[in-house]
Amino acid sequence: MLIRVNNLTTGKEVACSVVVAETLFPRLKGLLGRKVFAVGEGLLIKHCMGVHTVGMRFPIDVLFLDKNNSVIACEKQLLPNRMTRIYPQASSVLELPVGMINASSTEIGNQLDLRAC
Repeated sequence: MLIRVNNLTTGKEVACSVVVAETLFPRLKGLLGRKVFAVGEGLLIKHCMGVHTVGMRFPIDVLFLDKNNSVIACEKQLLPNRMTRIYPQASSVLELPVGMINASSTEIGNQLDLRAC
């Protein structure tokens, strides 16, 4: 399933081709094995409160969302082989190519709109 993510607060697109990882294997695999993470792409990991980049080949931007898709935390340029802290109030995590948090002017408290493509 692919979705589009827009920032309702800023009116900017966050990502236009986001894969939803909701079941066990896709959630565990995440972005592992990928060589490229292009602008416009994203990975939404459901039922997630923290992520790691162990074994990844590139840094990522990470948004933590509550059950209403409001941004509760932002991690910019999370380098390979790192971990985020755990956010107990997070319901899902949106992984993005580096620079997309800044490009979409996304901040804590912003409301995101997630829709099927």
